[in-house]
Amino acid sequence: MAALQKIRSKGPLLIGVIALGLFAFIAGDAWKVIAPRQSQDVGEVNGKKISAQDFQTLFEEYSDAVKFSQGLSALTDEQNDAVKDQVWQAYVNNQLIENEAQKLGLTVSDEEVQDIINQGTAPILASTPFVNQTTGAFDKDMLNMFLVNYSSMNASTASPELAQQYQQIYRYWTFIEKTLRQNRLAEKYQALLTKSLLSNSVEAEKNFEARTTQTDFLMAALPYSTLLDSAIVVTDAEIKARYEKNKEQYRQLVETRDVRYIDVQVVASDADRAALETEMEEYTDQLKGEVADYTTFIRQSGSEQSFVDLYYTAKALPSDVVARLDSVKTGEVFGPYYNSADNTLNSFKKLEVVNMADSIQFRQIQVTGETQARAQQLADSIFTALKGGANFAELAQKYGQTGEPVWITSANYEGAQVDGDNLRYINAITTLPQNQLTNLNLSQANVILEVVGKKNVQPKYKVAVVKRPVEFSKETYNKAYNDFSEFVAANNTYEKMVANAEDAGYRLYTQGEVQNSDHTIGSIRNTKDALKWVFEAKAGDASSLYECGESDRLMQVGVARINKVGYRPLALVQDEIKRELIREKKGEQLLAKAAGASLDQLKAMEGAVSDTIKRVSFSTPAYVAAVGASETVLSADAAVAKTGVASAPLKGNAAVYVVQPYAQNKTNDNYDALVEKVMVQNNMVNIARQAFGNDLYLKANVKDSRYLFF
Repeated sequence: MAALQKIRSKGPLLIGVIALGLFAFIAGDAWKVIAPRQSQDVGEVNGKKISAQDFQTLFEEYSDAVKFSQGLSALTDEQNDAVKDQVWQAYVNNQLIENEAQKLGLTVSDEEVQDIINQGTAPILASTPFVNQTTGAFDKDMLNMFLVNYSSMNASTASPELAQQYQQIYRYWTFIEKTLRQNRLAEKYQALLTKSLLSNSVEAEKNFEARTTQTDFLMAALPYSTLLDSAIVVTDAEIKARYEKNKEQYRQLVETRDVRYIDVQVVASDADRAALETEMEEYTDQLKGEVADYTTFIRQSGSEQSFVDLYYTAKALPSDVVARLDSVKTGEVFGPYYNSADNTLNSFKKLEVVNMADSIQFRQIQVTGETQARAQQLADSIFTALKGGANFAELAQKYGQTGEPVWITSANYEGAQVDGDNLRYINAITTLPQNQLTNLNLSQANVILEVVGKKNVQPKYKVAVVKRPVEFSKETYNKAYNDFSEFVAANNTYEKMVANAEDAGYRLYTQGEVQNSDHTIGSIRNTKDALKWVFEAKAGDASSLYECGESDRLMQVGVARINKVGYRPLALVQDEIKRELIREKKGEQLLAKAAGASLDQLKAMEGAVSDTIKRVSFSTPAYVAAVGASETVLSADAAVAKTGVASAPLKGNAAVYVVQPYAQNKTNDNYDALVEKVMVQNNMVNIARQAFGNDLYLKANVKDSRYLFF
């Protein structure tokens, strides 16, 4: 169905629109079958629980939409994880908004949704199959026609393929309609917040001045780095006082855990590599001889790089092969050699190299018949007529086709699985001389092809590549497993694991702030079981052995600390506070040192740096390359500075400054009071929206237990 193809290119837009976020909230494996009567839930928002089954329904609905919009038959593990996170975030957002909307009496009626559809301007509608190809706009008539056809379609008489296509599109549309309703409710609620924040003419004028007045400074600075941290005294009392003053800053919204783990990656032994080298020598010798069928030979060699009997551009070949192609003559073999980039042993034979067009314009007439013989007879008749000068387009139209020429490039087939009729079809197009015809007899039909244009001539190759990864043997894995299993059994507490890992030859890794919404430990695939254990364990526990990665890694995890919801203990943040206080005290000392100094006097002080800073405005923080920091204090000074007049010493984030404006300029913007008011209002809304959204999130007592199921 043509509509299926129209939607494929809209996938990224779909994700962006569905991920509509009213607020900037702080916030597996494929689904495992849940046993009957299992009562655990995956989460809770405002006291409302969502069961594992209900979350699974949402996940399937969302993932089906993603697969349909992007033309995928399945999602990778990483894509599944991303979808689960998006589903959870959307669920939380919708629950928070619906809870507040209910209190306020906000609803979205069926008539409102229909009005949105009739208007056709909602961005998400452009991701549907119902887009007019002439105007590029959503066409409600196309939608209505589809819905009528869908409701009247007789599943028992329609072809299974057509019925499935209609069902896919209908499920996708119901998802879009549901999302339109949710987005509309979010927009209504957001409008209440937006309309409560207003700007005025005074703010508008000040905002315009702040944006358009730019100052160029001469600058001298005493960087904080000129003072040693060890020379600054910070007392425990000062750290505690700062902690109490800024306690809200150290509030932890979700429970996290600090872990240490051992990750053993099993690699090929010397014996494994030697065995592979022997195999590669044999394959290389065979490549040097006569090979009747390179496709079969390369497949049977176990190569990661398949061979297709077509001329390919260099970019379709492995980069390590391309790097060596010019040093090999046609018909010669290179290898075996080791490529560290992908840990493979390689040999290749340069079969052919030709200069040929990469972009080919062709047209075709597909001929079918009641029988293969009838199709062949009809194709021969059409082919003869074309050879005799008949008009291609007219004949194509006679048999229900346009006969319009289309372009094909190597990008259309390189990297794809090409064999059988597809191989014969592409080979015919790419090798047929321009303005010549061929009558191609395929298994399901005859195709009459004519090449009408060629361009972008470049070198193309046929190269047979044997690329074998250097992999460990079963014996090597078993030895690594047994050795590590002995270590894990003997070191079954966190303390023992940490104390003895390095002596046993194992490396310890640290990961802090692990959340139960994470999908991996140490970015290692298939560690969900280990992650689940982390949140069931107590501080000081060490796990059993986990097999993970791509069946090539072994892991033991220990829980160092559990960070509960609430205010983080002073002991965990005191180093951060101490650094902050040291920076402030350095600023105070250098500020006192610079008191009364002119620009030139400060520039002459030991350790001082100087520079020129241009186009500083009140609304644009100044970046000082000499100290590697953004300094809002200089932006503030730009709003009141006078040309030729040096500032008093200013304490910044990374240095104490004296600046002297030498030029002030205005941008070419024209003042528009309405534009400036909207700009000020939007800035206020963005700040308020995040703060308000976080408050709603905290009050909702959000609980995320997805890790128990994924």
